[in-house]
Amino acid sequence: MAAGRKKPTSKKEIHMEGQQFKPVTILGAGSWGTALALYLARRGQTVRLWSVEIPEVAAMLAERANSRYLPGFQFPDTIQPTANLADAIKDIDDVIIAVPSVGFRETLIMLKPLIHDRIRITCASKGLDEDTGQLLSEVTEEILEKDRPFAVLSGPSFAREVAAGLPAAVVIASRNKILLSDLTQRFNSSIFRIYPSDDVVGVEVGGVVKNVIAIATGISDGMELGANARSALITRGLAEIMRLGIALGGKLETFIGLSGMGDLILTCTDNLSRNRRLGLAIGKGRNVQEAEHEIGQVVEGKRNAELVVLLAERHNVDMPICETVWQILQEKISAKDAVDQLLSRAEKSELSA
Repeated sequence: MAAGRKKPTSKKEIHMEGQQFKPVTILGAGSWGTALALYLARRGQTVRLWSVEIPEVAAMLAERANSRYLPGFQFPDTIQPTANLADAIKDIDDVIIAVPSVGFRETLIMLKPLIHDRIRITCASKGLDEDTGQLLSEVTEEILEKDRPFAVLSGPSFAREVAAGLPAAVVIASRNKILLSDLTQRFNSSIFRIYPSDDVVGVEVGGVVKNVIAIATGISDGMELGANARSALITRGLAEIMRLGIALGGKLETFIGLSGMGDLILTCTDNLSRNRRLGLAIGKGRNVQEAEHEIGQVVEGKRNAELVVLLAERHNVDMPICETVWQILQEKISAKDAVDQLLSRAEKSELSA
C-alpha cells in the first residue's frame, strides 16, 4: 500500500468503533427507525428501540426482527425493543426521533414530563407538523426548551439499503457544535458517510419538499411521459425546494448537496420510494385511496403536500409543482389536466423566482 494512504476500514473495525458510545434511544420503530437501530447496533452500540404499539414491540421481542416494517433483518442482541417510554430514555443522553411527522408532536408531548436536562434530540423524521405546518425543529423548540441541543439527520438513504449495509451518505445538521461532533462520530463509518452542517432549516426543507416532488415524478412516469419529463420535474422541483428553503432562512449551498438535490434524485427515481410509488399508481389510473392502500405504509408526501403549499403561500413563494400535486391528491384535477396546467403556465426565465 502506498505511503500515506489510509487503510480501508474493515467491518470488524466499524463494529468496534461503536463501543465507546453510551446507549442511544430511537423513538419510532418503523422502517427508518429500525434501519438506524440496526446500523448503530452493528457498530457495537446499545440501542433502545421504542414503539407506542405494544403488540408490535411484543412481536419484535419474540422474533428479534421487525417483520412488519423491515422484514428480513435479524436484530443483534444490542437492540432492545420497548413500549415503555420512561424505560427507553432512562440514563440516556441522545434520543433520535424517527416517527412519522404526523406523530412527532405527540411523541414530544409524551416525552416532555419524562425528559431530563442531559437529553439531546435528533430528528430523523421528514415532514411538517400536521396541526400548524411548522418545521419539526420549531415544534421541538415549542414543546421542549428552546436551548435544548437539537439536530436533524437527512439525506438520500432508503431504510432497506441502510439495513442491508449498503453504502450511503447523509447530512447531520445542528447549531450545537458539541452535539454535531458527537453525532458525526457516533454515525460516521466507511459505509455511512456523515457530512456535518449548521443549516438545520435548509436540511429540513429539503427532506420535506422532495417527497411532494417525488409524487409528481411518479405520476409522470406512471403516465409514461418519458425521461425528459421526469428530468424537467426533478430540476424544476429543486428550484421550488430552493425558493422555499431560502425564504425560510436556509442556505443556498445546502440545496445542491445531499439533503437537497441528492435526496430529491433518489426519491424521484427509485421505486423503493413510497412517494414515487404513490405517484406511479395515480399516474396509471388508480385513485388516491387505492394507491395509498396498495403501499400500506405512511406516505409523507401525501400528508405534507397541502402543508407545503400553505407554507409557500405564507411566504409568497411560487411552487407550481407542489400546488398541482396537492390538487391531484385532493382529486380536484386529473393527472392529465395537471400536465396541461403545468405546461400552459406563462413563459418566464428559468432562473426567475
